[in-house]
Amino acid sequence: MFRKAVFAACVAAASAFAPTLPVSGASQRTSAVSGMKMQSVLSSRAGKSKAMPFLSQPPNLDGSMAGDVGFDPLGMSTFLDVKWLREAELKHGRICMLAWTGCIVQEVIRLPGNEFNHPFALDAWGGAPRGGMLSIVVAIGLIEVISNRFQITATDMFASPDRKAGNLGFDPLSLSSPENRARYELSEVIHGRAAMMGFSGIIHQMIITKQGTIEQMLNFKSVDPAAFKGLAGLYSNP
Repeated sequence: MFRKAVFAACVAAASAFAPTLPVSGASQRTSAVSGMKMQSVLSSRAGKSKAMPFLSQPPNLDGSMAGDVGFDPLGMSTFLDVKWLREAELKHGRICMLAWTGCIVQEVIRLPGNEFNHPFALDAWGGAPRGGMLSIVVAIGLIEVISNRFQITATDMFASPDRKAGNLGFDPLSLSSPENRARYELSEVIHGRAAMMGFSGIIHQMIITKQGTIEQMLNFKSVDPAAFKGLAGLYSNP
């Protein structure tokens, strides 16, 4: 009975993503959400996504951007500006690259004062003065708004054709020469994506093991197998 219930739930969930047949005389919805289309499953090789060969190639992802391999299973690019999505991806990747580095450095180097003397990154965040954290949030918000000239939405951020996603004119080492720009753009996207996954992994690892990253590598403790014994009974009864 349990297996039948699970199967019925899976069928119901899958039907939510099935395309609906056109109804004669029905009005077409023009909202942004109604234009959202998930990647469909394809049986032929033509038109397949490079990242997920069993799904279709998203129409708005043509491979012209660095790191574009046709990965958009939720169809975000069908109703949001691709440049705006890339801007968000680059900024989140840059933040996570700094955050990952900060979590590691926090275990070794710390600011003077009892409120900052926490080798554990989560404890350091929790022990920081609230006024200081609020000041950082306000400063970041001001930089975001002013650097984009108060154009921060998907509809107006790229109103100027010269505006490029993620390009804020910051290149103190002059690395973005014409001959190596494409290589560095791809490297930033790949490292940013890896940093987003890595930072998420570090935070969850700290929560579960109560250890910092360096501490865990030097004093690794495996998970007690007894913790999984209670899960066995969930799948034993049909």
